[in-house]
Amino acid sequence: MKRLALSEYVAGIKNHDRTILGRAITLIESKNVSDRLLAQKLITEILPLTGNSFRLGITGAPGVGKSTFIDGFGSHILSQGKKLAVLAIDPSSKVSGGSILGDKTRMESLANDKRAFIRPSPAGDSLGGVAQNTLETLLLCEAAGFDFVIVETVGVGQSETIVKDITDYMMFLTISGAGDELQGIKRGIMEMIDMVVINKSDQVSEKELSRLISNINYALHLFPAKDSNFTVGAFTCSALNKTGFDSIYEELEKYKSKTEALGYFKENRNNQQKAWFRRLTETKILEYYLNNTELQKLISDFEKDILSLKVGPMEAAQSILDFIKK
Repeated sequence: MKRLALSEYVAGIKNHDRTILGRAITLIESKNVSDRLLAQKLITEILPLTGNSFRLGITGAPGVGKSTFIDGFGSHILSQGKKLAVLAIDPSSKVSGGSILGDKTRMESLANDKRAFIRPSPAGDSLGGVAQNTLETLLLCEAAGFDFVIVETVGVGQSETIVKDITDYMMFLTISGAGDELQGIKRGIMEMIDMVVINKSDQVSEKELSRLISNINYALHLFPAKDSNFTVGAFTCSALNKTGFDSIYEELEKYKSKTEALGYFKENRNNQQKAWFRRLTETKILEYYLNNTELQKLISDFEKDILSLKVGPMEAAQSILDFIKK
């Protein structure tokens, strides 16, 4: 397929053209050098059109029903007059590098609604459960007129607290009866989440549900409050039966209004921009040096020396740093 000119990408995104948006995201994800240069120019061009959405991160262990929840809750968001984009990060195979990319089949309602846009992306080797170019993709969706963006992470198996750096609100999805629910909420996640949602709440007794909510609230209070103005709460829903969405959505609206009034919303966005810039800078620097032929040979030689016990890993790493400094 012929690559579009920069002006064609910009015009298409401004006109909310989904086909152009999809091609622009493909451009962003490309590893081709010329594509990357064009993608950088595209992001710069559309930046004035961004920043108007509410960015919701959703995480949780595999099996808690994230895709079903997003399909149901996403439909509820659409019913509120919003246009929704879903960025679903699929785990990539460590062996083949392939990814299932099956979220559209698991979000049937949204996939068939023209007001919604679903974009599955492979996580690749990215840490944090978020694809490397997720923020850029998110910005493209905002520029294309989507005022609510959900980022679904691959699950708590990876260090995905990084998702907090690109969203306004972090939701942790869990279910009752999936083992020790509190153990499933790791400390790093616990310190960053803004809401716990217990899915499939209709499948357990009121007594068990009450116990779980009490335990979660107790666990949440073990950590220092991020801000005295905000409290992390536990909500219940049944994604399959589409119940509980009203209270969850209302809580998100309250949070957005309150943070905007206090100036926290803008401050958080600014901090995210700086954090993402630093992360991209580190990635670029690492890529630059690791693509250096002389450095690659030196690393390979040190690996052999380490295995033969001629040198320790710490000393070898220092030698690599000394080489770079020169």
